[in-house]
Amino acid sequence: MAKLLPISNCIKTLRERHGEMTQSQLGEAVGVTRQTVAAIEQRRYSPSLETAFRIAREFNVGINDVFEWDESSV
Repeated sequence: MAKLLPISNCIKTLRERHGEMTQSQLGEAVGVTRQTVAAIEQRRYSPSLETAFRIAREFNVGINDVFEWDESSV
């Protein structure tokens, strides 16, 4: 199994809390593909800083409310 990247997130939970938003809907709102959203959620891809801010803004929360540095994965 591939090692997870050190940036964890709660995007799936936020999507569920915001009217069952799909990965495709979030991707369209922030300018990335559904596959990119899926990879970020699964910690296989680290988003650009701009994308991270766009995701946080979409949910009206701070970036630290979405993403966290996971020291155990380093």
